[in-house]
Amino acid sequence: MATESVRYPSLIVPVGHVEPVPRRIRGLIGGHVVFDTRRALYVWEWPAYPQFSIPIEDMAEGVLTDDHHTEPLAPGPARRHSLQVGSEVRQGAAWLWTDGAPEPLLGTARFEWKALESWFEEDEQVFVHPRSPYSRVDALRSSSSVRVELDGVVLADAPHCVKLFETGLPTRYYLDRTHLTWPRLRPTDTVTSCPYKGTTSGYWSFDSDSSTHEDIAWAYDFPTPHVNRIAGLVAFYNEHVDLYVDGTPLPRPADPAAVRLQLRRRSTGAGGPTEDDAPQDPDC
Repeated sequence: MATESVRYPSLIVPVGHVEPVPRRIRGLIGGHVVFDTRRALYVWEWPAYPQFSIPIEDMAEGVLTDDHHTEPLAPGPARRHSLQVGSEVRQGAAWLWTDGAPEPLLGTARFEWKALESWFEEDEQVFVHPRSPYSRVDALRSSSSVRVELDGVVLADAPHCVKLFETGLPTRYYLDRTHLTWPRLRPTDTVTSCPYKGTTSGYWSFDSDSSTHEDIAWAYDFPTPHVNRIAGLVAFYNEHVDLYVDGTPLPRPADPAAVRLQLRRRSTGAGGPTEDDAPQDPDC
């Protein structure tokens, strides 16, 4: 049998790329519809995923006020605006593209995701950030055995698994809970969200005789429908454990969360958008 591959498809969308969104996009604050559009654009300010840029003409109840501050964002220059909905004001909530940005973006605004309370694609709420139209996430049952070790301790030994393949990320191996060494795992209060997989239902850490390893495993008890095969299963970060697939040790990949953060900072510059404070699955 061939050795398990540790290669995976790269993210291919260049920073500054713009594409039409074929879906109805709505943003709400306090039950008020800030915008409602069928003419949104995807704009990539960093390689991992796009943001929505909304035509100003499709704003409903929101009013934008110029903050008189311009930034050279990755796709081009943009002017910062605050958003008022009723009596509520969200400071620095939107960026309006100015001359020098890609022509399709002119007359549109890219809203900070956290500035709105909820986002909808058609009638389904979207969390964390828009889903990339160029990314795939597939969960496939597999007869590959998986053993997880750390600091010489076996944390899991499963005769089969569900492999989750996500564009731009290493394969994740989801294991039945009956094959984990639960006395060695410590539950934590960590909760993260992902637009592709949903919201986690649990995280676990491991305390060995020599060190502590925080949040090395997680589960989605109620994932999004298209990855329902991972429901109730547990995965470990390949980057932080020793993983054996069909008896063969896999090299630890570079931490994709760190790589993505580095790419994002490089593409946005010091004055551009920063990582959300909201808990986000590092895989997303």
